Amino acid sequence: MSIRINDVAPDFTADSTAGTIHFHDWLDGHYAIIFSHPRDFTPVCTTEFGAVAQLAAEWAKRKTKVIGVSVDSVEDHGKWKRDIEAFAGAAADFPIIDDTSLTVAKAYDMLPAEYYLPAEGRTPANTATVRTVYIVGPDKKVRLSMTYPMSVGRNFAEILRALDAVQATDGVPFATPANWVPGQDVIVALSVSTEDAKAKYGDLDIKLPYLRFAKRPV
Repeated sequence: MSIRINDVAPDFTADSTAGTIHFHDWLDGHYAIIFSHPRDFTPVCTTEFGAVAQLAAEWAKRKTKVIGVSVDSVEDHGKWKRDIEAFAGAAADFPIIDDTSLTVAKAYDMLPAEYYLPAEGRTPANTATVRTVYIVGPDKKVRLSMTYPMSVGRNFAEILRALDAVQATDGVPFATPANWVPGQDVIVALSVSTEDAKAKYGDLDIKLPYLRFAKRPV
């Protein structure tokens, strides 16, 4: 069964480079980003883990935890981290889950259609779409998901922007327009009347009766 927006993110217990992780406990009221990979020591994934390491200060600023998932062992993850850190020039201090059992990949519906998992000799192609991003809220619910093919490296600037948009609209009657970045105007939800929106948020930029922009309250 697929994971949908507003589903409670599946809980799991797994070994990781930071010890045993009980996912819901580990969240501890934070936002979290789960990003998964089909194998260690693969070229695209090495660049992606490096990008996440370089953004450590940005995740912390947003009170967001990051956790990697790869279908290899903690021992392999530890060796791979040395490559990641050498490539990125930054410490990869976030946990990397040991998902050799594919427990997390299956719980989060990450495997390819009609996948085949050989008993021996498994290659990245067998777990190709274990290249998914989930943003999970402090309430443990899935707020956003993205899935990439093996040949396309993830754009972590976009993932960071999407996280900003999720946080900017969480629990308030706003949405963000195309290409929105922090500091730009937001769209007032249709559930709020123009009169009420003006009273609460000040002057509106009304492009169409159903498209009304407001300054986002700080």
